Amino acid sequence: MPQKPGAPSDLPAIEAARREFDPVNITTQQGLKESDDANSLKAGVRGPSLLQDFVLREKITHFDHERIPERIVHARGAAAHGVFQAYPGNEKYTKAGFLQDPAKQTPVFVRFSTVAGSRGSADLARDARGFAVKFYTDEGNFDLVGNNIPVFFIQDAIKFPDFVHSVKPEPNNEIPQAASAHDTFWDFISLTPESFHMIMWVMSDRAIPRSYRMMEGFGVHTFRFINAAGESQFIKWHWKPLLGTHGVAWDEALKTNGADPDFHRRDLWEAIENGVYPEWELGVQIISEADAAKLKIDLLDPTKIIPEEVIPVTKLGKMTLNRNPDNFFAETEQVAFHPGHVVPGIDFTNDPLLAGRLFSYTDTQLLRLGGPNFAQIPINRPVCPVHNFQRDGFSQQRVDMGRVAYAPSSLQTDAPAHIGKLPGGYEEFPQKADGEFLRAKPELFADHYSQATLFYVSLTPAEQKHLQNALKFELSKCDTLQVRERVVENLAHIDAELAGEVAKGLGLVAPAIPAPKLAPQYKPSPALSMVHPGGSVAGRKVAIIAGEGHDAAEVAALQAALKAEQVSWHLIAPTLAPVKDSKGNSVTPDATLENTRSVLYDAVFVPGGKEHIDGLRLLGKAKAFVAEAFMHCKPIAVGVNAAAVLDDANLPLADIGTDPQALKDQGIVVADSTGKSVPQDLLHAMRFHRFWDRPGVDKVAA
Repeated sequence: MPQKPGAPSDLPAIEAARREFDPVNITTQQGLKESDDANSLKAGVRGPSLLQDFVLREKITHFDHERIPERIVHARGAAAHGVFQAYPGNEKYTKAGFLQDPAKQTPVFVRFSTVAGSRGSADLARDARGFAVKFYTDEGNFDLVGNNIPVFFIQDAIKFPDFVHSVKPEPNNEIPQAASAHDTFWDFISLTPESFHMIMWVMSDRAIPRSYRMMEGFGVHTFRFINAAGESQFIKWHWKPLLGTHGVAWDEALKTNGADPDFHRRDLWEAIENGVYPEWELGVQIISEADAAKLKIDLLDPTKIIPEEVIPVTKLGKMTLNRNPDNFFAETEQVAFHPGHVVPGIDFTNDPLLAGRLFSYTDTQLLRLGGPNFAQIPINRPVCPVHNFQRDGFSQQRVDMGRVAYAPSSLQTDAPAHIGKLPGGYEEFPQKADGEFLRAKPELFADHYSQATLFYVSLTPAEQKHLQNALKFELSKCDTLQVRERVVENLAHIDAELAGEVAKGLGLVAPAIPAPKLAPQYKPSPALSMVHPGGSVAGRKVAIIAGEGHDAAEVAALQAALKAEQVSWHLIAPTLAPVKDSKGNSVTPDATLENTRSVLYDAVFVPGGKEHIDGLRLLGKAKAFVAEAFMHCKPIAVGVNAAAVLDDANLPLADIGTDPQALKDQGIVVADSTGKSVPQDLLHAMRFHRFWDRPGVDKVAA
């Protein structure tokens, strides 16, 4: 009988496998029905996860080995070398050696990454970003492996494979790449209320950063500090960028991915090459176990934060990235991070998501880097001596001498003995573990919405609008009505206005449930907003549209002001052919209106010059360049008698007002008859990053 078009071929093994699938019961690979696929096995409801949990180990092991050789998550990254220098006074918190001596510089290697996309994806996906730091300390390597968001989607590592499977391209067609705007992701999220705090962060501007240099970093989990007296306190890790925390508009991100899919990589590389070294301060929130027990949250829950207004961040030191890698594969691709790489003075808690990571990272490196000797790859080697009896294996690079490969031994006197306790060795904090073996969560883990509400109400109105629009965009890409409805129902538990706006954009009606209120233990947290004007503009880039006959003095004055602030620029002309400025000098452009876009720059300047302005007014791409910068809320400055380019771009300036000061307050600098104040006015506007509440941006066709 002829096969129908599109019907599968007769493959009995495949058909048998399909028939074997049980849609009701989840089993292990051995066919054992699982009693609970959402919680790992613990000793007590808040106790440590147990190594004997063969269900967790099987599930994580299979997940870790799904793809080779690319990382399953965090595949696309960029990295840099640098140094860390401690501030004085840390000894009262921890005995970690690299945090003790303010005069000592500890080498570091930092890798930034997107989470969901493959190595070939674009940089400006809407996604969390990895922020992993390897400290090469005298006591061994310490890896602080975190993200640019302080919480995560799930509370227990046993659900990590499910979450990642949902956000990855759908397995039937491998679509979409590096995007969460599809049914399987939102289906999982809509059925997993614990994810909604993270959803608020990842749908906010935090998920589309302007630069790796302008991201905060977090350790996500609660760790321990232990000082020389043996005293322990809980901590939350924070990285604070000295350039501030800044994002981009979603439309801008889409266009940037087309104009330069390596935008973040290039930005980090060029900043370091130009000597504009990115810097972060390392800090911790510190809280005793007794005080932690009084909180209305459980610090073992990785979907929760402590607001910085409740527990301030204590600064421990500063990190400076000052050297680019010499070889991408040897360093950026082969670096192996692990949250279990700790030094004396730093220890773990019973966070059930952290427990799975402590197993998973080693398991993953075994596959990716060719066996158990990945620590011998140069980028992974510690700077302190290594002594042990681990031998052989794939990719062994050491030539170990002698006949002894065990301890204790009396046959080789220069071999480490390891008899009894080793002075100065790593010692775990002696926390108690006493409880029944069970699969469950602590009671406070069940609060899924209060901190999502806290995050949303802490944003500025413009940031809230961006978050609403992000949810509308993402959910509009879902084909399944029930998925969209379930998400809106969850949003109604966070904020009524948020749920209503998203529902309206999807043609739905938000459910009529009691309006959620901010939990009494919380107040809006300004630290959660990204709108904090001021600070350095070092490393930013300005587009100077400079065609034939442009005013030479205006351009020279601006370039001098930008150089003094370590801001770079590109001269952009209609073609790459040299143009003559107003003094008759020949100037070679850096880019053209054809090969670049305003999305690659932080601000735009159009100098005066009658011939220059008359020529620009005939070019549609010049008008679009300016209009696009306006729509993305960027600073724009025009020179003497150059305001006509604003009119030609059809900018809705009337929505702002005709007063020059009103325009300046929204980042639009129009030169007076002298133009002398333009350079400083533009730099002042750039310190605000963006003017997110700029009127009229929705009217611009660009």
